[in-house]
Amino acid sequence: MASARAPRRQRGEVETLPSGGLRVRVYAGVDPLTGKRLYLTESVPAGARAAKEAEKARVRLISQVDERKQPRTRATVNQLLDRYLEVLEVDATTQTRYESILRLHVRPALGDLPVPRLTGEIIDRLKGELRRCRDHCDGRSASEHRVIGGHDCTSNCRPHVCKPLSPASIREVHFCLSGALSRAVRWGWISVNPLDAAEPPGGVPNNPQPPTAEQAAAIVEAAFAIDLGWGVLVWLAMVTGARRGELCALRWESVDFERAVLAIRSSIAQEGTKTWEKDTKTHQQRRIALDRSTVALLRAYRGRCDDLAAFGGAALTASSRLFSKDPDFGSWLPPSSVTQRFIRMSARLGWSIHLHQLRHYSATELIAAGVDVRTVAGRLGHGGGGTTTLKAYAAWVSEADQRAAGHFDRHMPSMPIDLDDAAPIVSADVQTSRASSPYERIAADLRGAITSGVLTAGMLLPTVVQLMERYGVSAGTAQRAVAQLAEAGLVRVARGRRAVVS
Repeated sequence: MASARAPRRQRGEVETLPSGGLRVRVYAGVDPLTGKRLYLTESVPAGARAAKEAEKARVRLISQVDERKQPRTRATVNQLLDRYLEVLEVDATTQTRYESILRLHVRPALGDLPVPRLTGEIIDRLKGELRRCRDHCDGRSASEHRVIGGHDCTSNCRPHVCKPLSPASIREVHFCLSGALSRAVRWGWISVNPLDAAEPPGGVPNNPQPPTAEQAAAIVEAAFAIDLGWGVLVWLAMVTGARRGELCALRWESVDFERAVLAIRSSIAQEGTKTWEKDTKTHQQRRIALDRSTVALLRAYRGRCDDLAAFGGAALTASSRLFSKDPDFGSWLPPSSVTQRFIRMSARLGWSIHLHQLRHYSATELIAAGVDVRTVAGRLGHGGGGTTTLKAYAAWVSEADQRAAGHFDRHMPSMPIDLDDAAPIVSADVQTSRASSPYERIAADLRGAITSGVLTAGMLLPTVVQLMERYGVSAGTAQRAVAQLAEAGLVRVARGRRAVVS
């Protein structure tokens, strides 16, 4: 008589937590980066149905593990990235940037890993490594050699110093992986996007640093001293806030002297030594009103260009460029040459200022003058109806608001009551606000940032630690403030993730 078969060992385990809830844990293999054992876990709150829900969770986690062991594809991350870049529809400059980001920071670490084995934890570890060192070093002392292969080290061979990757570049790494893994889900390579389990990147703080009025005056004076054409380009960059590629793409047909309007219709892009004309960054044309001084300057510059073209045996047409090295002004200036020329000029003045800061100067001067944000956004070519402008120049909007308050203080009629500075009148609403608890004040500040547009949909709220440090409160108080916003439907909260504006 055959002996009875021994019962098969159950996969996964369920353990009881001190709170009375249950935690399900299933073995999921070995981490390819660290060699440590991996487990899929899920917590089930205490209750009458906790045991049944834990069993369902165990079966679900086992299915996820089995799917990874028997994947629908054996393609590696490198193969996925190659296929993703083949079908990606973006500008050539964006394509080049994506390829560079993936080649330098993703392929060396994850390229040979099978796509089904990619997890949120591995992605988080990669971003953590990039925050430590952008060269993916192992933390050991090493040297950076300028010459590949055997050689005698010189002063050019220096000890390696770890430099973190910038937050903006880490966001690009996240977005590149997001696009590729989303395609993998749609193509059926994987059933779950592992990026959903990774921590989303934080927002990059906007800190524009426009030149001061004294610096701007010195820059304009130095530019006109070099050459009239160069002076006109710098002047237009400062007055219109146009991007460098948009300035290089300007034609004389873009200037309407009668209506004092400059039309921005295209931009010049550059990759290495190759340049080409394309749409503007936001793929939208715009018209910028010009002041009388700028129109007069452009008239004088047009006469100078006519003389230069005639001297070279050519004549200007409506399609001729405003700025060019050719006698007939038929070709555009490479954007990189414009940037480098401006950097050299500012260096001679003793400053480290780049051309894009003139765009910041234009925006901040307009906002400081009381121009509304939507108008400023239209002149700069910002998308989102002013949202981008508001986030980038919030500090200057606040200053303009303070000046507006001072305007009312000077022009409003006198109050019909006498105010005593030693005992100011306080309304009931203000007393109630002052007597409110700390978490309500935190919630009120965050609510104001959301309603004013400083924090828009999809942006991350400050972390609990940041709120604790800013307001000097405990973690429970900060969490209670976020919970109040969640109850009001202003933010979305998920376990293990930062709150996101709804």
